Parts: sequence; structure tokens; C-alpha cells
Amino acid sequence: MTIREGDPAPRFTLPDAPGHEVDVGERIGERPVVLLFFPLAFSSTCTAEMCAVRDEWERWEELDAAVYGISVDSPFVTERFREEHRLPFPVLSDFNREVAEAYGVLYEEFYGLEGVAKRAAFVIGQDGKIAFSWVSDDASLEPDYEAVRKATERSRFDG
Repeated sequence: MTIREGDPAPRFTLPDAPGHEVDVGERIGERPVVLLFFPLAFSSTCTAEMCAVRDEWERWEELDAAVYGISVDSPFVTERFREEHRLPFPVLSDFNREVAEAYGVLYEEFYGLEGVAKRAAFVIGQDGKIAFSWVSDDASLEPDYEAVRKATERSRFDG
């Protein structure tokens, strides 16, 4: 079942490169956290999505958001994907599919492949709850970045 707005956000740690773990759970409560699940690195829409976030990075920085891309690709792939596209945020490997499963965003079948993450966007607020949830069964759709930013803005600390 997909995580919905108001649900507690599952905490997790994933690698962004071989041998390097990122504890996303420790960022929850510290600042707004944005999770961008995508099916597969280097595919056209996934590349367009991650590069769209990169190209507007100043706007994300203004929100003091901790942004993470997440795919089921290996950490070798996510590291290379991030480097090749000069992404200013971590791209995490959910190779074992535990986080995508916890968030309820796994395709049963995706072009003959099993266990691929759906395209999804979540914003986790200061209270550790989901402030925004968008999940698409159509992998060709990108999230509404402005809606994600507005939810992130609403999730910022008041002081």
C-alpha cells in the first residue's frame, strides 16, 4: 500500500555509491526531505526528471530541502548517473527494493522487469509525516515540480 499524506515516513539508510551509506532518517525533523523515486537511471524520462531538479537547484536550496533521487539501480549505476549528469543531490540505490516497498511504489511488472520503482515524489515534514505524496503508474510522466516545491515550502521550519 502506498504511503499517504499524514502517514509517518519510513526512515532508511541507502548507498549513493559502493561502500557509502546515506542515512536519510537522520535528516527527518532537521529540514524538509524530498524523495524522488524513479524507475531506472539513464532512461529518457528519468534523466529528464533528475536534470530538471538539477537545473532549478537554486530554488531547492532556497527551501533548505534535503533532496534525494532513489532508484532500484545498483550503487555503481547511481554513482555514475549522478556524476555524468552533475546532479547536486544524492542518488540512492534501493537495489534490494526495501524502501520502494515500504513506500508502496513498486511495479509488479515494468516492461518485463519485476520490482522496478514507480515514478513518485514525497515530501516529509518536520513532524516526520508525509506532507506530500504523488505516485504515477505512467512512467512517462514527471512530477509537478511546482507542487512538490510548494509542499516543501509548507514543510519548512518556522524557527
